[in-house]
Amino acid sequence: MRSLWDWSKAKTTSPVAAAACPVEAEAGHWLAREEAIMGTAIRVELWCEDVARGQAAIDAVMAEMHRIDRTMSPHKPDSELSHINRDAHREPVALSSEMFLLLVQAQRFAQLSHGAFDITFASVGNLYDYREGVAPDAPALARARAAIGWRGLELDARTRSVRFSREGMRIDLGGFAKGHAVDNAAAILARHGIHHAHVAAGGDSRVIGDKRGRPWTIGVRDPRQADALVAVLPLVDTAISTSGDYERFFERDGVRHHHIVDPATGESPRDVRSVTVLAADGLTCEAMSKTIFVLGTERGLDMVETLEGVDAIVVDAAGALHTSSGMSADRTAARH
Repeated sequence: MRSLWDWSKAKTTSPVAAAACPVEAEAGHWLAREEAIMGTAIRVELWCEDVARGQAAIDAVMAEMHRIDRTMSPHKPDSELSHINRDAHREPVALSSEMFLLLVQAQRFAQLSHGAFDITFASVGNLYDYREGVAPDAPALARARAAIGWRGLELDARTRSVRFSREGMRIDLGGFAKGHAVDNAAAILARHGIHHAHVAAGGDSRVIGDKRGRPWTIGVRDPRQADALVAVLPLVDTAISTSGDYERFFERDGVRHHHIVDPATGESPRDVRSVTVLAADGLTCEAMSKTIFVLGTERGLDMVETLEGVDAIVVDAAGALHTSSGMSADRTAARH
């Protein structure tokens, strides 16, 4: 991972400081497109010598985003994920190779984090409705919590299948599906010969190469001021993911219920407002941003320090900024 860090405060009208509309560049073109897929904004910006080839690359990325949405959406009844949640408590469910590998990765993150990352949180997460402001009552929460537990998700490599050992268990790939999607997008762009690009899926991004002689500039928004940034990160060949308590939430009696759920409690962690993670791949970034959010500032950053090539920025409940040691200014040159 190559990156530069700029800790200047800044104001912006967008959480990500990206390039403007497509403009023609010398001997090539900047192209950009944005679509609503997977319940979020998918944006691709790239530079290409040939417009037709660049547009074809963007078409391929958007097609891949739609494919992942069809496969991994918990809201589409015919998705592979919905099939798993419907049948895996009764019998082993055969998986595609892609889904099996993702579930293997999920279990590795669960083991690494001692359960702070756990895709079976969906057993409780399914009971919240953030648009309607609905949260489960205490008895419903207790029943659903009994179904949470990553060790109850049984994978069989021989049959490439999954089975739930607990009644009521469900899984959700919202913890890293978008990170997986931007990784796939980066691979697609490489196959199309694209060397300068930025792919964003909500709070998850991959930057490919630089921006034709200068870094891509990504802003980390202030969790309580949508038009302000807590950090500006000039990046090259890097993945980045931000998870915040402002993305999907409602407040009741002064308590903020948001879409990140602590598997141990079935409720939203309240010691952190946002977590930004940088790593070589988007899947790691997204999974780790959720993990650190659940672990909290101190434990989360302690975990980051054990992982090579991973860095993090945490905004705690008081609004204070914390960073891993790899983000320090004196280590900038070594990381670029």
